Amino acid sequence: MTGDIETLEQLSTDYKESMPADLRETKSFDWYLEEVYEDPKVARNAHQRVADMFDYYGTTYDETEGMVEYQLASEDPLGGGENTFYGKVIHQSIHEFVNKVKSGARRLGPERRIKLLLGPVGSGKSHFDKQVRRYFEDYTLREDGRMYTFRWTNLCDVIQDQDPADDTVRSPMNQDPLVLLPLEQRQRVIDDLNENLDAPYTIQNEQALDPESEFYMDKLLAYYEDDLQQVLENHVEIVRFVADENKRQGLETFEPKDKKNQDETELTGDVNYSKIAIYGESDPRAFDYSGAFCNANRGIFSGEELLKLQREFLYDFLHATQEQTIKPKNNPRIDIDQVIVGRTNMPEYKDKKGDEKMEAFNDRTKRIDFPYVLSYEDEASIYEKMLNNADVPDINVEPHTLEMAGLFGVLTRIEDPDTETVGLLSKAKAYNGEIDEGDDIDTKKLREEAEQKAEIGEGMVGVSPRFIGDEIAEAIMDSKHRQRGFLSPLTVFNFFEENLEHHGSIPEDNFEQYYRYLETVREEYKERAIEDVRHALAYDIDEIQRQGEKYMDHVMAYIDDDTIEDELTGREQEPDETFLRSVEEKLDIPEDRKEDFRQEVSNWVSRRAREGEAFNPQDNERLRRALERKLWEDKKHNINFSALVSANEFDDDERSAWIDALIEQGYSEGGAKEVLEFAGAEVAKTEMED
Repeated sequence: MTGDIETLEQLSTDYKESMPADLRETKSFDWYLEEVYEDPKVARNAHQRVADMFDYYGTTYDETEGMVEYQLASEDPLGGGENTFYGKVIHQSIHEFVNKVKSGARRLGPERRIKLLLGPVGSGKSHFDKQVRRYFEDYTLREDGRMYTFRWTNLCDVIQDQDPADDTVRSPMNQDPLVLLPLEQRQRVIDDLNENLDAPYTIQNEQALDPESEFYMDKLLAYYEDDLQQVLENHVEIVRFVADENKRQGLETFEPKDKKNQDETELTGDVNYSKIAIYGESDPRAFDYSGAFCNANRGIFSGEELLKLQREFLYDFLHATQEQTIKPKNNPRIDIDQVIVGRTNMPEYKDKKGDEKMEAFNDRTKRIDFPYVLSYEDEASIYEKMLNNADVPDINVEPHTLEMAGLFGVLTRIEDPDTETVGLLSKAKAYNGEIDEGDDIDTKKLREEAEQKAEIGEGMVGVSPRFIGDEIAEAIMDSKHRQRGFLSPLTVFNFFEENLEHHGSIPEDNFEQYYRYLETVREEYKERAIEDVRHALAYDIDEIQRQGEKYMDHVMAYIDDDTIEDELTGREQEPDETFLRSVEEKLDIPEDRKEDFRQEVSNWVSRRAREGEAFNPQDNERLRRALERKLWEDKKHNINFSALVSANEFDDDERSAWIDALIEQGYSEGGAKEVLEFAGAEVAKTEMED
């Protein structure tokens, strides 16, 4: 064995340093009082703490979209980027979610609502919900996110029938220690805290003690003749409270069970039957605070597939949201403080939305749409993340593979444009940011039209990333079985086509349409493959520079209404319109738009000159693309494309040079050979048709 190894001592030290120093310490109530005066944020409620958590891990403001990107989602600092989210639509949803939490922190209303994450299967809503809980755990371990609760001690010294096993009892709802103060005295403290608070919200706490703690307080106050100081000094210890989903502390994920077995006690708690024999059925000490709302107090309640619950069962959420209380069976009401998040898919939402008897529940929800990603490059990043997080075999993912898989997904999700000038593929490219200056495409208008046309919102239907990810995984394993060291778009397309009808989440009515989209993607890939081969076979940087300079000379003469010297004769002549159009037509620039394009590149050259930059057509994407395509047109007649399909019909050195050029573009050797044959066959077919 070579290299450093981890020792138990190092592991133990690292763990100890990651834990709060006061995690296992007990403090006095006096200490806590001084602490909140020093740092009032210690006494924040759940919405305020969650809101501050999002800002704590970093933010980036996107001026173009007018939204904040939160780095716990965009960069995932805790996971080293393993659980990042991609796509503007997703970050817009996260921005909207945080805005509702922050509004709740300021008591503007959303603190009394369920934050309902709505989206199709595989849209990322569950992933985001899990990410929030994960970061909340970490945040409460840190100095900025710390919170405290209390426990009762030495109870048997005063309460005669107290079970010795219950001599020390932790606050069953993990309440903030300030609730130990009567409301009048508590409010005086809170008023002082708010004068020193540097935050966009104010500290508020009007909660009553939970029934069990209220029982102990009453007994102890009676014993000490209402001397609150004696009670708090002799029978209360302050302890650090850290959210922990596994321990069901400050975090709870509630999953609906079988409809016949649903019981409200799962939410609100139930009688502790082991204590009934000791205390009696009506005694508050005989209640078990194990309901989901109890466990989530001071943190986050997460309801999975929330709307699958029976209508009657959902009524428990009405008091939990609007009144911020729960009312268990055989127990007084209990105040709660938590961010209630629900998740649901489209069928359940449509069902409950149309139910008049659910009007009160629907009125207490704030819907946050989690649509599918609508930019195919962002969608490709999702698959790339999947591969990076997996134990992927030694295989090269060829250029365009993930992007074309993403394009197929996006085509199934976006609404058909109403205008004849913009097709579905053009719209997908526009959503991907592929809009040239001369393109007459208004992306904002396309989005607005789609929102009006879609039943709920654009991106809320279509093929799930899970289906695409599954097929990519199958294609990888198939490539390995066939001893192919690369994954190409052609292989992925085949798996899409073979398995589209076998995926349960894709409606049968959509099959024919999705097959057409797949053909659209095949055609798009064909163009890109030919472009790559064109670059490999005919690319000549010196010739592109020369042609670019020639083009700009003729453009400037055209704009200035001047003549230009002929390269061969030296005579002055008019700008070569045939040459100019031969370049511009490679970008499909029509005759009536040529002057706009010429002025555009002229302005670009002038701007570069003022900045001291030499002319280089490589730096202008549109001009470079046009010149490359012209060079290809000039040279392709000297290439036998039919022979590209057969490795034996070309000189080995010549073929190796082309393969090397493709490898420089990211291809593997096997992938380069495949794309040469594929593109060669397609171009040969076109040449024969022409």
